Amino acid sequence: MKNSLRLERTRFLRIRTTALAVSLCVIAGSSAPPAQVSQFSQSETITVDAAGVVRPFPHFWEKVFGSGRAILTLRDSYRRDLRAVKSITGMEYVRFHAIFHDEVGLYNEDGRGQPVYNFSYIDQIYDGLLENGVRPFIELSFMPRKLASRLVEHPFWYRQITAPPKDYGRWDELIYEFTKHLVQRYGLDEVARWYFEVWNEPNIDFWSGEPKEATYYELYDHTARAIKRVSSGLRVGGPATAQAAWVDRFIRHCVETSAPVDFVSTHVYANDSAKDVFGTSEQIPRSDMVARAVKKVYDQVKGSGRPNLPIHWTEYNASYMNEVNVTDAPFMGPWLANLIGQCDGLAATMAYWTFSDVFEEQGVVKRPFYGGFGLIAAGHIPKASYNAFKLLHQLGGERIAVDSRSALVTRRPDGSLAIAAWNYVPQDEVGQPKSFSLVLKGLSGPRRVRIGLLDATHGSALAAWEAMGQPSFPTREQQRRLQAEGQLPAPEIKRLPPGSSAVTSLVLPPHSLALIEVVK
Repeated sequence: MKNSLRLERTRFLRIRTTALAVSLCVIAGSSAPPAQVSQFSQSETITVDAAGVVRPFPHFWEKVFGSGRAILTLRDSYRRDLRAVKSITGMEYVRFHAIFHDEVGLYNEDGRGQPVYNFSYIDQIYDGLLENGVRPFIELSFMPRKLASRLVEHPFWYRQITAPPKDYGRWDELIYEFTKHLVQRYGLDEVARWYFEVWNEPNIDFWSGEPKEATYYELYDHTARAIKRVSSGLRVGGPATAQAAWVDRFIRHCVETSAPVDFVSTHVYANDSAKDVFGTSEQIPRSDMVARAVKKVYDQVKGSGRPNLPIHWTEYNASYMNEVNVTDAPFMGPWLANLIGQCDGLAATMAYWTFSDVFEEQGVVKRPFYGGFGLIAAGHIPKASYNAFKLLHQLGGERIAVDSRSALVTRRPDGSLAIAAWNYVPQDEVGQPKSFSLVLKGLSGPRRVRIGLLDATHGSALAAWEAMGQPSFPTREQQRRLQAEGQLPAPEIKRLPPGSSAVTSLVLPPHSLALIEVVK
């Protein structure tokens, strides 16, 4: 993640004093939207054929999540948040920085200057992940101090070393011994299901080799070949760049030098600049930046000498800054749903940065809501983003095409429909309510409609924290209240009379996300 983090915004912009409830109307045997929806300034009719053509819809957005740094995984608070996110998503992998940081204790040198390896914390870190049902997406970083060519510290609170190794022979043996130990402890069949990603964002200040790109390729080549010495079946890739950089040139390098590569990875944030990502001066809105970067890299891979390489976005979010009215706010619900709809089919996985605010890049967390990147705030308080993932997890594995940029229509194995609909408004705008009419065709037998809503007063604790006076250190009773406010309320349920078609209408306030389930 970028190092140019900014101070939090002083106050979340309230979009209204009283939240608008979902307005639900059901009309059987009709394809016309209800008359009353015309009073709203925005309206949309979406026609859904329940028996229509579908295509696979893998849940690429919820398989991998990012987190802070390796040593944090040993904390109970980290593991508690991990279990919570695992329980409401399809989480399979977690990625974090600094497995080689000196605080983990892996690498040292004895009095004669010979390498000494200590796997005590390494084993506790990976045991903890596996015991909680997730696997590591290993980011191989940063440089142990005694192996660094220069003591170049990154500005983050934990002062990781960003320099190349002083001796590539010793770096190679570190990678080899580390990988061999993992295979001996967990078995080749298990570790072959993990990923090994070389470094983090070498195109910016996380890598101090010069010139950056050429020295990163040297690091990558040594690392990839050391891993493959353990087993050719282990997966290794890169370049793990910020701003969707280098991917085409990285693949070209691997092809030309026969360097092992099993996947490509890169990062992007929705408030990255067009100049950094595309080399242009255009103004790309936050709603579109990530998707455009994803499409850029997809096209680069397809046009490369290795067109079938899987693409893993190992960091993304709506902001790389601390913006309370973005990452802590209901804004994240429609932003995330919009992104999923645009990026479907263009990536193997996308790792949201991060699943938890057990996170210390800027030091110890000072208050629950500061624009942190996590789905769960300090004190195990679910954010709106947590509930956005919870709702979107319930989408089916098949997608039905509809003519809308504000809805995703999916079908589950049992034939039920799961539809996400949202009212996206830029984070600093008040916006207007939006009415939706869902024309449901191809139904058989009686059905029920369940609607779950995420907005400022449903599934978000931010307003309650503000009403408390924004306490930096909530009391235990306040913390319990905030945890309760962060829970999604039960969905509203209506019945559809028997018939082959029906119309369901709802009104969504700005910055809101709804999950509509049509079930028997």
